[in-house]
Amino acid sequence: MAEAVADNVPAKATPVDGKPPLFGLSFLENLSEMTMLRQVGLLVGLAASVAIGFAVVLWSQQPDYRPLYGSLAGMDAKQVMDTLASADIPYTVEPNSGALLVKADDLSRARLKLAAAGVTPSDGNIGFEILDKEQGLGTSQFMEATRYRRGLEGELARTISSLNNVKGARVHLAIPKSSVFVRDERKPSASVLVELYSGRSLEPGQVVAIINLVATSVPELSKSQITVVDQKGNLLSDQAENSELTMAGKQFDYSRRMESMLTQRVHNILQPVLGNDRYKAEVSADVDFSAVESTSEQFNPDQPALRSEQSVNEQRTASNGPQGVPGALSNQPPSPASAPQTTGGATASAGMVQPGQPLLDANGQQVMDPATGQPMLAPYPADKRQQSTKNFELDRSISHTKQQQGRLNRLSVSVVVDDQVKINPANGETTRAPWSADELARFTRLVQDAVGFDASRGDSVSVINMPFSAERGEVIADIPFYSQPWFWDIVKQVLGVLFILVLVFGVLRPVLNNITGGGKGKQLAGIGSDVELGGMGGLDGELANDRVSLGGPTSILLPSPSEGYDAQLNAIKSLVAEDPGRVAQVVKEWINADE
Repeated sequence: MAEAVADNVPAKATPVDGKPPLFGLSFLENLSEMTMLRQVGLLVGLAASVAIGFAVVLWSQQPDYRPLYGSLAGMDAKQVMDTLASADIPYTVEPNSGALLVKADDLSRARLKLAAAGVTPSDGNIGFEILDKEQGLGTSQFMEATRYRRGLEGELARTISSLNNVKGARVHLAIPKSSVFVRDERKPSASVLVELYSGRSLEPGQVVAIINLVATSVPELSKSQITVVDQKGNLLSDQAENSELTMAGKQFDYSRRMESMLTQRVHNILQPVLGNDRYKAEVSADVDFSAVESTSEQFNPDQPALRSEQSVNEQRTASNGPQGVPGALSNQPPSPASAPQTTGGATASAGMVQPGQPLLDANGQQVMDPATGQPMLAPYPADKRQQSTKNFELDRSISHTKQQQGRLNRLSVSVVVDDQVKINPANGETTRAPWSADELARFTRLVQDAVGFDASRGDSVSVINMPFSAERGEVIADIPFYSQPWFWDIVKQVLGVLFILVLVFGVLRPVLNNITGGGKGKQLAGIGSDVELGGMGGLDGELANDRVSLGGPTSILLPSPSEGYDAQLNAIKSLVAEDPGRVAQVVKEWINADE
């Protein structure tokens, strides 16, 4: 066994010819000794690493794009792109959704440019402009009616689409042909499909507005023949049919508006006196929405009134004397005669004159009528009847009263006032003191007059003094730095740099060192026995051609490469166990040599 004594510092091994191979040649030599599968895998890995590195760099440098339009449907794409290009605004189109994206900094400027150029999204509905097209000479009446109905449907769809929550709408009208026969008359009907924005809905009042809009646009179309459906298939028109719920919603809104109006009145009267945020006021209104109708009828017996009067006067005169079968009086014997006490010739003679005969006076002369100058005749027998009917009516008053809905039954007002702040002019100190009872009473009277206080109605107004909390103000949270747009730009840049560093030092460098380090190991292993790893001392000693001696305080003879892998491994293990410091120094020298 040949031994050599050397220094503790190992010497760098050099090739036999004294010239190390070039880096590229060593790399190619080691690469050529690999199997084909390992060569392909190495090249693919290197190419993938380089591609990923470039992709990360591009991603970190890419600006933040925001959607300008969710879709280019219904728009002139060429006009949009020309407008953005002329304004020098970079844009991109999302291939999956078709959204037009621009930089976040250019979003407002792009919208202004497109609005100035008149580029607006259209709904694609055809209105009455369809009637502007020239029609053929042989156009039938059916085609004319169809075009008119189509234009009317498009105009209604455009109008409904102008609502805030409606993204688009389609209207279908079923207008039957008019008939001269009443029994064949049919009423038109309509159906409306509304497409709502995501997360939005139509209120019952808006549905009723759409129904009224369509009903008043088509002749003889009733509101009950209109159906409104959304894009999810929900029937919206049945909400309008529930009049009770609709009325309840209107009543609730009326109550809230009344309370808001009264609260604003209190605010207007107290703000100039107390200042902002020095008081809080709330109003609760009890509103009666019941409909009451009453009819009353009253009579006044002290004031009777003649309602109607009917009088009947009858007088019948017979031109003939008594006729017919004699009665009981004529069958009786005459009474005994008596001489008259006075001379009544005229009377006697008159009594003897038959009806219709001239009357004679006492001298037997005819009595003449002074008015006519004709002889007066004895009167015929006459019947007289007089009847009178009078209807009286008592004094009566009828009143029909219908109370108005939305009457205010009771009003409650609560006002809390903060302590008054006093500033000492001498030193500028601020002190807080409660309001006095007289001042609170004045505030109470102001509030009562502002809301229309009525004690008979049971209204109540409470004004109290309470110190407000020091933390009553709304705290506006600061926007965290990680929510700022610039933060994510920096994060993208840092992540890109870190990824590139990890890719270079964690993947590419170990692979290259592995390839190039194999050649160096072979050079060290291929050197003759004259190479001494512990140093180059002992030049006079003769070493074996196939063994290497590690010099130092204790010389260790290493086996030659021809003895096998197991022998070399056992020798190295024993070397590490006996002198680990020297082995560590050798490994460190190898690492420095690789660098």
